Amino acid sequence: MSWPRLSAGRTAAIFFKEFQQILRDRLTFAMAVMIPVMQLVLFGYAINTDPKHLPTAIVAAGQGPLVRSLTTALQNTGYFDVVQTGGSEAAADEAMQRGQVQFIIAVPPRFERDLLRGQRPVLYVAADATDPAAAGNAIAALNLVAAQALRHDLQGPLAALRGTPAPFEVRVHRRYNPEGLSRVNIVPGLIGTILTMTMIMFTALAMTRERERGTMENLLATPVRPAEVMLGKILPYVVIGYGQLVVILGAAWLLFSVPMVGSFALLLAMIGVFIVANLAVGFTFSTLARNQLQAVQMTLFFFLPSILLSGFMFPFRGMPRWAQWIGEVLPLTHFLRIVRGIMLKGSTLGELLPELWALLAFTAVVSGVALLRYRQTLD
Repeated sequence: MSWPRLSAGRTAAIFFKEFQQILRDRLTFAMAVMIPVMQLVLFGYAINTDPKHLPTAIVAAGQGPLVRSLTTALQNTGYFDVVQTGGSEAAADEAMQRGQVQFIIAVPPRFERDLLRGQRPVLYVAADATDPAAAGNAIAALNLVAAQALRHDLQGPLAALRGTPAPFEVRVHRRYNPEGLSRVNIVPGLIGTILTMTMIMFTALAMTRERERGTMENLLATPVRPAEVMLGKILPYVVIGYGQLVVILGAAWLLFSVPMVGSFALLLAMIGVFIVANLAVGFTFSTLARNQLQAVQMTLFFFLPSILLSGFMFPFRGMPRWAQWIGEVLPLTHFLRIVRGIMLKGSTLGELLPELWALLAFTAVVSGVALLRYRQTLD
């Protein structure tokens, strides 16, 4: 049996023909260039697994010289950024509940007196441990602070207090995730990431499939309005999204023992808003894509920064400021705060209103763009 000989000329002709086709498909070519660039920038500059300058509240009955030295030593570590001092414990607790501070450092009323007497007082530290990776290194730095923070203050007759053990004890309470289990943080976040991927892709493919199969003309021949088409396309996937939610939550409780501290009804309502936001993105992509391949490419292009800049894979506060600004635009960022707040902290609607308004604003803007693009498609 003889094999046909390959022709270098014919192979080269097919090569140039295919390469020209890729260049004509500007969206595919742009994705091929932009996705590697995006990955390089995000992983090289935006991702940081050792977050610093974490917002910290200090609750102290007095502001003596030793307390001021302790505050300075905390800031000098680079991990703690004192944003609130002198307030009450209730105000600090509320700030942590809302996610405004990562740490609360409580200095007892007789801290300085007991320290000078050599009684080794206790410094109480509360850490928001919903994301163990964000607080781990900062908690480890506290031991260094206990050993060296007051070395310059303990001079002369107080020099004996600089020995071992440290002149005061640090007791850390990890709130919302006392054992520091990563699954308690990851599993609730998976609700958002899975819904982001599937909802956007399903909706984007639904419209482009209509266009590729030629059934879009049937819709154009009917008196159906753009808003009605958009709602009709979105609502079935809302039902599918809640079906996915049942599976994820069932696995979270049965397999991973993730707690549910807050209101389940509030969680369902918030997830509904998040699903609609992602479906609006998918509908917008469907008006931009010419075929299903482009719709998938757009979905991946949106999904990549969502999982990297939202705080799902890496600590949000560890990213540079410009990356946090981009992350604040993404609906997954706000949903992660919502789902972790409800499931782990027991947050109420009032505490989650900033995140809810951000989701609603995003949904309104993207829906407006989708309707505008859909009208242009009809023309």
